[in-house]
Amino acid sequence: MGGALPRRKSRRCRSAAHLANGRKLKLVSPHDSHAPRAAEAAARRSYGKLIAFLAARTHDVAGAEDALSEAFAAALADWPLHGVPRTPEAWLLTVARRKSADALRQRRLDDAAAEQLLILSDLTIDDNEMTTELPDRRLGLLFACAHPGIDRDVRAPLMLQVVLGFDAATIASAFLVAPTTMGQRLSRAKAKIRQAGIGFDVPERAALRERLDAVLDAIYAAYAEGWSDPQGADARRRNLADEAIWLGRLVASLLPDEGEALGLLSLMLHAHARRDARRNPAGDYVPLGEQDPAQWDAAMIDEAETLLSQANRCGDVGRYQLEAAVQSAHAVRRRRVAADWAAIEQLYDALCALTGSPVAALNRAVALAETRGPAAGLAALDALANDARLADYQPYWAARADLLARSGDAVAAMQAYRQAIGLESDPAVRQFLQQRAAQLSAGSM
Repeated sequence: MGGALPRRKSRRCRSAAHLANGRKLKLVSPHDSHAPRAAEAAARRSYGKLIAFLAARTHDVAGAEDALSEAFAAALADWPLHGVPRTPEAWLLTVARRKSADALRQRRLDDAAAEQLLILSDLTIDDNEMTTELPDRRLGLLFACAHPGIDRDVRAPLMLQVVLGFDAATIASAFLVAPTTMGQRLSRAKAKIRQAGIGFDVPERAALRERLDAVLDAIYAAYAEGWSDPQGADARRRNLADEAIWLGRLVASLLPDEGEALGLLSLMLHAHARRDARRNPAGDYVPLGEQDPAQWDAAMIDEAETLLSQANRCGDVGRYQLEAAVQSAHAVRRRRVAADWAAIEQLYDALCALTGSPVAALNRAVALAETRGPAAGLAALDALANDARLADYQPYWAARADLLARSGDAVAAMQAYRQAIGLESDPAVRQFLQQRAAQLSAGSM
C-alpha cells in the first residue's frame, strides 16, 4: 500500500557498560578524520528522533536540544580519539540523557525534590530498554508542535527546528523573518510546551484532523527545502527531502482515509521521481518541460498515482490533492509528447479559488500560455504585477521573460531576464537563465 511505512534498519542501543568498551564500539581507528562527518550524518539521521525521545518525558524541548547539542560536542571530541561508535545514535542518546540528568540535578533546589527524583529516574538508562530499538516519537512531537496552545505562525518553524534540526537563521530566511525575531518565537513556543505540559502522544482521531493542516504544511516546507538542493551539496539540507517523505508516509499510514495526507505524499513522490532529471551529466539545470521522462522514477510515479487515486475517493478535495493532480498531468509525458495543459489550467483555476495564492495564479498564467497562447499568459501575469509578494519572486520574472520573448518583445524580455538572474541563488538555474538571455540577445530564440 502506498501509505505503508518504509522499512528501517533496527538501531539497537547499548548499555553504559557497553559504551565504555571501546573495542566493541569502534568502526574506525582512533584519530579518525571521518569522525566529524560521522557526527554530521548522525545529526541528519537521528536528530528529531533523539529530541522526541528525550523531551517526551520532561516536555522540555529546549532542554533536550541543549543536552543533545552537548552530546554532539562530546562526540566531536571523543570520536576522533577513540573511534566512531558502532551505534552512534545510542552513544548520543546515552550522553544526552546524562547531560539532561545533570541539568535537572543543578535545578533540584528550584523544584519539588520528589518531582525531580521522578524525572531523574525516567532519565536513568535501563539496560533492557537500551537493547531494543529506540521508539520513534517524531509524529507525536509534530502534533505537539501543532497543538492549539502554540501560536499558528510558529507551528511550522517549530516543527522544522525540533523535528528536523533546522537552525533559527535558516528558518527565519525561509519565512522572511529576522533571525532574532524567529529565535524569540521558537523559544516562547518551547517554553509553552514545557509549562503547559503538552504531551507527545498522537491525538485522538477528531483532534488529530483538526491539527493536520499545520503538520502537513510543515512536512511540505521541509520537503521544499530539500528539493532546492538537488545535488545534496548543502549539508543542512542533505537527505531532508527523503526525511520529509518518510514523515509523509507516517502521517498517511496513520490517516489512510484522509485525502490531504495522501495527496501530500503523492505530491512529494511525483516531484521526487524527477529529482535525477533536474540536472544533466554536466550538472546543468534542466527545466521540467525539457526533461527526458525516461529518467524519471517510474515506480515512484506509479506509487504517487495510486495514492492520488486513493485520495480522490476520500471526499473533499484540498490543496495538496490538487497540486498532486497537477504533477500527474505533467507525468503523462511518459506516454505522450506533451503534458495535459488543459487539465493543468483547470487545476490551477481550482487552486486559485481555494487558496488565493499568487504562486498558483502565476502557474495558471503559464498554463494559459500553453493552452491559449503567450498573449493570454502575459495578460494573466500583468494582473499580478502589483502583488508585492511576487516582486522578488524569481519564477515570476523568469516566466515573464519567457512569455515576452515568445511574444516578440525582446527588450522587455531582456529586462525581465536580468531581474530573474539577479534574484536566483542556485548557480545552475542562474546559468540557465543567462543562457536563455544570451540566446535572445543573439536572436536565436
